Order: sequence, then C-alpha cells, then structure tokens
Amino acid sequence: MSLHLIELPIALRALHLWAGHRGIDAADEGLALHHLLGEAFGPAALQPFRLLVAPRARSGTLYGYARVDAETLRLAALPVLGPSETEVIRLDALRSVPRPPETWVTGQRLGFDLRLRPVVRLASALQGETETGAAVSLSKGAEVDAFLAAALRGLPGSREAIYLDWLAERLAPAAELEPERTGLASFQRSRIRRGGRRLEGPDAVIHGTLRITDPAAFADCLARGVGRHRSYGFGMLLLRPPQRPC
Repeated sequence: MSLHLIELPIALRALHLWAGHRGIDAADEGLALHHLLGEAFGPAALQPFRLLVAPRARSGTLYGYARVDAETLRLAALPVLGPSETEVIRLDALRSVPRPPETWVTGQRLGFDLRLRPVVRLASALQGETETGAAVSLSKGAEVDAFLAAALRGLPGSREAIYLDWLAERLAPAAELEPERTGLASFQRSRIRRGGRRLEGPDAVIHGTLRITDPAAFADCLARGVGRHRSYGFGMLLLRPPQRPC
C-alpha cells in the first residue's frame, strides 16, 4: 500500500483554545495534536507527524504520513468535525502527494530533518552523577535520556555522538547514516504529559543524509517513524536533498 505525505495548516491560537476546553495541556502541542488528529481522522490515521512553525507565526504547517490520500482523509473528517475543530484545521487546505514503494531504491541518498525524543528504557537500575555533579538514581524500566544513560554507564562520547549512534541503531537495516553529513541541529529539554504523568526529557533535531540499504524496510520506517512518542510529533523523517558535509 502506498504512503502519502500530508500537509495541513494549523491555527495555533485555535489549537490552544481547543486543547484548553478539552482539559488538555495546551503547552504540549504534540499531545493536543495527537487528540485532535485522532478525533478528526481516526486513531493513528495521520502519524508520525511534525508541526513546523516560523518564529512569531500565528499558524504552522503540519506534515505527516498516512496510508490514504488527502481526499480520503477529508471525507473521513467531514461528518465528524465540529465547529471548534474547523477553526484549528482547514480541510479545504489539506493536501497530499504519494510516496509509493517504488520511490525507494538501494543506494539512494536522501537528506532528512528529524525531530526526536532520544530516550531508552533501562533494563536495570542505574546510579551515578550527571555532568553537573548531581546525584542520580534511576529505577529499572525508567525512560531516560540516551546521553544520560550512556554517561552513567561510563561510556565515552558527546551528546551528538550518542544521539547519532542511537539513531543509526533505529534506522537499521533500512538505511545507514552518512556521519560527515549528519549532525545535531538543535537540542533542548522539554516537558510532555503522557498517561497523566509529566515527563521531562530530551528534544532534539537532527539534520543529515542517509543511504537506503533496504527499500522495503525504509518504506516501513517512514510509515512507522523513529523512536518513541511518534504519535505526539516526534520521529517523522522529513526528506530533503542530500546535505553538505557538517
């Protein structure tokens, strides 16, 4: 089945108002969009996704991957969309382009822009000190910044290097990174709410170039997304021309 790249304008103030009326933390736009897109188009119909917003803009553009085209999504949403939802999304502006499986070939080089939550689940408890000397005690099963987990285990490497290794593991066997053309574009720590709990963790953007090694697996990777929290605005591979060396 073909994949489709979806483009949809999002009115930010209307999104925040909609989330507030639903009792959703409006500061977590990924959570708000997770609920809105599910109610409009059906559970997991439009994911992974990425919201791009220019500085000081009042609206953003949501990109996502779907198994159906824009017209099918529009027809699914028309009977169920309420007045408040129509203030957030404009179905008449919903667009798509197909990404059929034959688009991808072995050895093909592609640039990418990827927002990630680079975290790992601990198989056992960890204790130690952070970069700042603060004592840390983490329980088995905790979701932890991949860089912090590596540091507590005494593994060498910068934050960028650890995150690129983390990404390379999750792209295999679909694609390989070109390290000289891939780097950490931005990093911050952000708070998200999942299952009634507030989680603080890494929020990273990586720009780079990859080479496809398994076209079928790469198509699945696009549709599935990379890493955790893929249905909340993380893990979508936005494709670009190959990048210059970093």
